[in-house]
Amino acid sequence: MATNTEESMEPSTSRQNTAEFPRSRDTDQSMPRCKSRSPPPFLTYVHRMETPEAGGDSQEDLVKQQKPSPGCLQAFTNCMKSLWATRHTLESDDRKLRVKTTLKELVVYFLFLVLLSVVAFGMTSTSMYFVTKVISELFLDSSSGGVTFRSVGSVEDTWKVLKGSLPSALHWEHWYNNQPLPVHGDRFVFFENKLLGLPRIRQVKVRNGSCSVHEYFRDVIFDCYGDYSKSNEDTESKVNTGNYTGFTYQSEASLDGSSSEGQLSTYSGGGFVQNLGRTKADTQRILEHLFTESWLTRGTRAVFVDFTVYNANVNLFCVVRLTVEFPPTGGAVSSWSFRTVKLLRYVTVFEYFIMACEFFFALFIVYYVIEELLEIKIHKLAYFKSVWNILDVTVIVISIVFLTFDIYRLLAVERQLQELTSSPEKFQDFDFISLWQIRFDNAIAITVFLAWVKLFKYVSFNKTMSQLSSTLARCAKDLAGFAVMYFIVFLAFTQLGHLLFGSKLKEFSDFTSSFFALFNIILGSFDFYALREVDRYLGPTFFMLFIFFIFFILVNMFLAIINDTYSEVKSELATQKDDLKITDYVLTRYRKMLGKIHAKEDRVLDLDDVLKYADANADGVIDFEEWRQDLIKRGYADGEIEALFCKYDADGSRYLDQEEQRRLRQDLESQREEIHKDYDHLNETRNQVSENDDSDNDSSMKREPGPKPRGGFTGVLYEEYTHLCRRVERMEHAVGGIIGKIDAVLAKLADLEKAKIRRREVIAKILDYLNEGGNKDEINKAKIESMLKQELEQPEFDDRRTPVLRKTERSPSLHQSERSPSLHQSERSPSLHQSERSPSLHQSERSLPLHQSERSPSFHQSERSPSLHQSETSPSVGKSPQATEDEDKNVN
Repeated sequence: MATNTEESMEPSTSRQNTAEFPRSRDTDQSMPRCKSRSPPPFLTYVHRMETPEAGGDSQEDLVKQQKPSPGCLQAFTNCMKSLWATRHTLESDDRKLRVKTTLKELVVYFLFLVLLSVVAFGMTSTSMYFVTKVISELFLDSSSGGVTFRSVGSVEDTWKVLKGSLPSALHWEHWYNNQPLPVHGDRFVFFENKLLGLPRIRQVKVRNGSCSVHEYFRDVIFDCYGDYSKSNEDTESKVNTGNYTGFTYQSEASLDGSSSEGQLSTYSGGGFVQNLGRTKADTQRILEHLFTESWLTRGTRAVFVDFTVYNANVNLFCVVRLTVEFPPTGGAVSSWSFRTVKLLRYVTVFEYFIMACEFFFALFIVYYVIEELLEIKIHKLAYFKSVWNILDVTVIVISIVFLTFDIYRLLAVERQLQELTSSPEKFQDFDFISLWQIRFDNAIAITVFLAWVKLFKYVSFNKTMSQLSSTLARCAKDLAGFAVMYFIVFLAFTQLGHLLFGSKLKEFSDFTSSFFALFNIILGSFDFYALREVDRYLGPTFFMLFIFFIFFILVNMFLAIINDTYSEVKSELATQKDDLKITDYVLTRYRKMLGKIHAKEDRVLDLDDVLKYADANADGVIDFEEWRQDLIKRGYADGEIEALFCKYDADGSRYLDQEEQRRLRQDLESQREEIHKDYDHLNETRNQVSENDDSDNDSSMKREPGPKPRGGFTGVLYEEYTHLCRRVERMEHAVGGIIGKIDAVLAKLADLEKAKIRRREVIAKILDYLNEGGNKDEINKAKIESMLKQELEQPEFDDRRTPVLRKTERSPSLHQSERSPSLHQSERSPSLHQSERSPSLHQSERSLPLHQSERSPSFHQSERSPSLHQSETSPSVGKSPQATEDEDKNVN
């Protein structure tokens, strides 16, 4: 019975926060029956060793749970604060809170990034490229009289294209087998692209006398047509025969047009405009009339052909503009523009899904606007000193513009299509909407780029990922200063190239072209032989000087600055601790969940083993004592054992019969299924988190068979391991100092005991000598008295025998004793154990003369004599051991 009591009172070393109720076997047998199947609230299952990694609640968490709930207004305020809480608005320096806030920011921003990407890519389609490709090849590469639009080089070539290939490309009136198509049928471009409205041709001209003729040639040259400009534009209409508008000037406002940019100049949206026909014959007739009436003159500076097609199969508009410019030097330069855009945004189910994403994207913009305003309120102008904050503001501003234009485009396209439906015989100008749609798409592309770059803000807490941003931030000033010198030299070479070769090479024809031509030289994409053919001396000299100064010196200086800064940053980061290790935080949470699963699995295995082996008498029934003894061996506390037994003891008989055991097995089986589901869920989480630890062998979630430590998952982070090692080392030092002092005290006590034994032996010898009858001699009495006094004045121990004690007593602090090598020497010293196990000590205590000396009145008198106390307090007390041995010989 005593054994059972001690066993039940043994503390459970593999539990935390579990109440223990020691009881003997007799007490357990006299316990009242279980009256409820459910365990009491304070005895609910708490599995073994719920360490912080296993998910156990700390005392702080328990205190937080016991705090009274705040009021509704306070709760709403706290909710709003936590909703817009960021690392820049936190007032607390709690590292764990900062990690949680950063994770929340990362999750919210990731959702925003996903919505932005869905909206951006939902506006584009791979079909856009193919629509642009087929339309451009049709109008640019169709030949008429051996001339294509790409190869137009004169007014004659322009008319060949306008009268020949253009009408055929605009109006598809026959099927591939030359069968005519219905007039109001599928006369679509490539049979798939509907021509919206009528095509239009427009020209802009300059007036005669827009330039000055030198006085030497005024008698020979009477007309002068200069470059195009708004002030030189010809607005004079001509008398027209027939119902044609191409000879009447119309302003930009009356046409509701906009200026357009060509290769040579920027032209207004007005001019002389003529709409083409709905059929090929009508278009050819109109163009033939314009050709006959010399619609193109010496003053013509640009001709524009505008039209729009719509492909209903892919819901795409293609706005086309073909431009031919006539410079004052003569000849012609062709250019073109094909804008394939999606103006009707919401047609299919997927596009309505995009609309829903745009709605949530707008909510995110409102959320981030409030967040940035709160940060600006806290940090004032210092907010704009951070590059990430400026990036946030840029993304928000572009997103607001996106949402505004999205609403405008919806209304403008709706209005334009209504006008098209009501007036199909007019030209429908989609140029302005398509132009801003393209600009809008470009802005969205930049926003997506900036939004993805902003991910560096969250991954920069990892030292490896922060190397790039830290390197660029540190060398920014050096690069900016060096860039000034670099571009001074580069622009000098740009001007030199333009002045030397601008009249002969297209690459150097103007300053901008010369600038990019030099960049091509740096990249290795340049025609050196063309440069040498222009000038066999200056060309190669220019090339070699540019390569030497720009490429070999200045460019490599840039690289040297970056490499040097990168080396500094890398060396600093090698010794720097991560401010916030989000990955470690996620892994810690992962390990907590894994520890809980392992703990749950251990519990199931333990209860399964109890069902198998607890029935010692093999009667098919498990009584409470068998249940208790088996679970105690497995480390369970009495309270927990009682709660588990009462849960399945339905009738309160203190026995688990076959039916109750079957119900317990079913419960364990359901728990096993839950454990497998938890393992699968954690497997998915594990795949999303990467550990840069080559020694991590726990890639499999489930544990391998074999003995395993209690508590489940035993992995620990390296920094946590290092921190624990430092704590254990400090504890060892502290305990080592205490042990050293204890050893020194025990050594001193051992020396005192040895001195006391030696003194007793000497006194016993003296008393034996006196009892033998030699005390009648006065000389011998004097000698014996002298020896007795010397023995009483002898120190109890020799200080030279205890160097450890003296060094320990002189130690100014515990840390000095910890660092002293004598500490470890004292720890390893066997003197303590030897003194404890000294046979002489026990022998002297058991010896008869010792007890006689204790009972001798002379001995007690000597102990109470003032000379003894005087000798103990004297600073000069002490004789050598050799002197004591000599005196012992004399006595003998």
